[in-house]
Amino acid sequence: MIPEDIINEIKYRNDIETAVSAYVNLKRRGKNLVGLCPFHSEKTPSFTVYPENGSFYCFGCGVGGDVFTFTGLIENLDYIEAVKLLAERSGVALPQDGYDDSMQRLKNRIYDINRDTARFFHSFLMSPEGKWALDYLLGRGLTLKTIKHFGLGAAPDSWDRLIKHLKQKGYSESEMTAANVVGKSSRGTLYDRFRKRVMFPIINIRGNIIGFSGRAMPGEDKQGGKYVNTSDTPVYKKSANLFGMNFAKNFCSERIILVEGNMDVITLHQAGFKNTAAPLGTAFTQEQVNLLARYTKEIVLTLDADAAGQKAAQRASQLLAGSGLKVRVIMIPDGKDPDEYIKKNGPERFSALLEGAVSDMDYKLLSAAKNINSKSDDGRLQYLSAAAEIVAESDDIMTRDIYIGRLSEKYGVSRTALTAKIEEIRRNKLRLKKKKEISEIIRPRLSKDDINPERRKSVKGTAAEETLIAVLLKNPDFYRTALEQLPVEKMITSLNRRIYEIIISTLESGRTLDVSVFAEKLLPAEIGYVVSLQNSDKAGKNPDIVLKDCIRVILEEDTLSSAVNSAEATAEDWAASLKDLIDKKSKGNI
Repeated sequence: MIPEDIINEIKYRNDIETAVSAYVNLKRRGKNLVGLCPFHSEKTPSFTVYPENGSFYCFGCGVGGDVFTFTGLIENLDYIEAVKLLAERSGVALPQDGYDDSMQRLKNRIYDINRDTARFFHSFLMSPEGKWALDYLLGRGLTLKTIKHFGLGAAPDSWDRLIKHLKQKGYSESEMTAANVVGKSSRGTLYDRFRKRVMFPIINIRGNIIGFSGRAMPGEDKQGGKYVNTSDTPVYKKSANLFGMNFAKNFCSERIILVEGNMDVITLHQAGFKNTAAPLGTAFTQEQVNLLARYTKEIVLTLDADAAGQKAAQRASQLLAGSGLKVRVIMIPDGKDPDEYIKKNGPERFSALLEGAVSDMDYKLLSAAKNINSKSDDGRLQYLSAAAEIVAESDDIMTRDIYIGRLSEKYGVSRTALTAKIEEIRRNKLRLKKKKEISEIIRPRLSKDDINPERRKSVKGTAAEETLIAVLLKNPDFYRTALEQLPVEKMITSLNRRIYEIIISTLESGRTLDVSVFAEKLLPAEIGYVVSLQNSDKAGKNPDIVLKDCIRVILEEDTLSSAVNSAEATAEDWAASLKDLIDKKSKGNI
């Protein structure tokens, strides 16, 4: 465990408002601050920062915690890594021992394995044995300089060559499988995961190799698919990273070009477009949006022109809509991908396409016109109905007015009629939005069932537990009173029992009670649950009376639950328990 004074010093030098503001545009609301949550897509701010106690909580997705929790989530780090990062940023020296860093040691070993594996693949590529892969890459128009720059390699057609190489380097079998460069069969036999494939190392923004993407050779048996990718590991989460972002982050202050595949990234970098990145064999995610938003102002979508590419563009557009980033889309002629287009037409023509990229709305309107004969009355009505839905998505009245004017003039429909249609769509959407907002106000109360499934055992008792925890978080001096009257084992649900136990043990040891003490012992969603209780009004104006009432309710519910759930209880036993409960209440013992 890291000493409390060190933790407090790091938190003092990294106040939550400053730390969060580096990633989220915050606006003051009373004594707190609000903004759009960086952990899920939303248009109405539900992410709240509480400077008074150094915590944050999102009422939309339920995530919450302190500055260490936030840094860990936004940077994809565990608790100890987040502490180390903030300590390094603020110049606080951490002790060399005294806390469990076994996970960090494993991560460091995986980084080492990935580095040595990448060197192994690159050496094989440049050897006579790897000529087949080198010829392929050169045939795709890549130079040796580019191949070395991206650390490209090749996996030999072998089941154990990498295993033997890594064993010689001193790595254990468990470390190799944890890194996911080696697999294990159902019989327990180890094998190289990547065989006879061109290899693309995946590098994070800190320059660490976190995984690999292996492409099968054209014409070869694509067992496992055209691409085989590293599965999620302790250092790699494909939904939170982007291929090429380690280079693009240095060239993207104005814009990032988002493409679909690894080869698109590499070809564009080689052609001088170094502000290019791509998702990692997965659908575009909110985590990737958050990463992009930290480095740039504008996203230019340059996804493949086939059906899959168009679908990916639509999904990316939807996710980017709430990010605050400007979005434009490149329309590549002849259905080519960026790699094909730039090889055939050169960087200058691609640069012209880039400058002519259309707005997100223009792209949607153009896409909606496909396969519709707008020269016929039916076709024109069909298109204008689709276009009205698209224009209605904009909350900016001037943007709507411009597009209403364009559509009205081009398709011969009055501005009045088109405006009325769009406003009707917006009114309907507003009604649905209000309905959704009402449900979201209700949902946090219901969603506690997901965090604490045992709530169903006793809704009344669990509510009392939550209020008791809220009281103690705000009034830690009451803990002795609570402990004297309510032993830990009397808590009804296991989650609240764990939280209560952490509170008691923390205060008994003389430590200060804040969110940090929960960080190493609870899951992120559970920490958010604690923060929601900490910042609630459950304690009321008379917390001592509230605490007493909570203890009474919990003990009542515990007594009833014990009587009802006892497998051997007879009707007489249950009646006796109930009578005992009533007697205790009348005497004021509970």
